[in-house]
Amino acid sequence: MLKEIIISIQAYFHTHRFIIKHRLWRWIFIPGLLYAILFSLGIYLFWISSNRAIEFMLLKTGVKEWMQQMQNSWLSFLLIFGQVILHLVLMLFYFSLFKYLFLIIGSPLFAYLSEKTEAIIEGKEYPFDLKQLLKDMARGVRLALRNMLWQTVYTITILILSFIPVVGWITPLIALIIECYYLGFSMLDYSCERNKLSPSQSIAFVSRHKGLAIGNGMLFLGMHLVPFLGWVLAPSYAVIAATISLYNTKTDNPIVGKEIN
Repeated sequence: MLKEIIISIQAYFHTHRFIIKHRLWRWIFIPGLLYAILFSLGIYLFWISSNRAIEFMLLKTGVKEWMQQMQNSWLSFLLIFGQVILHLVLMLFYFSLFKYLFLIIGSPLFAYLSEKTEAIIEGKEYPFDLKQLLKDMARGVRLALRNMLWQTVYTITILILSFIPVVGWITPLIALIIECYYLGFSMLDYSCERNKLSPSQSIAFVSRHKGLAIGNGMLFLGMHLVPFLGWVLAPSYAVIAATISLYNTKTDNPIVGKEIN
């Protein structure tokens, strides 16, 4: 799995050169600007609402009042630290829901970008087929909803664990790994879809190559550390990098492996 994570990370560097060489910037900035604007607004609104939600839970459960009565600095530290952990888990949960919504809305463009990347690599063109595009979109929505359901189940479980002292401290890391996997899954699925893999075949393929998914998701999230510019570039870079990473994997993938320059 480590080898595949490295391949996914290297694919991002190949992606930058690939975009410059083939002048794909318009396919980067159009969806990227929309994503960055929606992401900025969503983060702001969610941060406010999550503060109120955590405060409400602490008051209703009586934890905050109990802590105030105890007047213990160590317990106060645990409460504050626990709130930070809970914030991080909720933020990842929000990001997951936002991600699926955006991937569903942008699926036609991302599917085209993945197809165009493969067409350039292979030196051939794929004929436009509206019927197939609509079919692929419906398939993508079903798979996205399936992944969202499973990730929500995992996140709720992690959210419950986050209330447990000490044990709950590692929950953001677990949530982050799960988020990276499902994010990378979505990006890899565009190539699986184009190569006529059924949803069940796509799920089986990505489960055998978790490293590709996790590595792709890691870099996608990492780009969000660069305010706005990283948010603009992240979606399209992830799609292209996922397509390239499949070509750099010479195992049992459905695409003929070869190096990308």
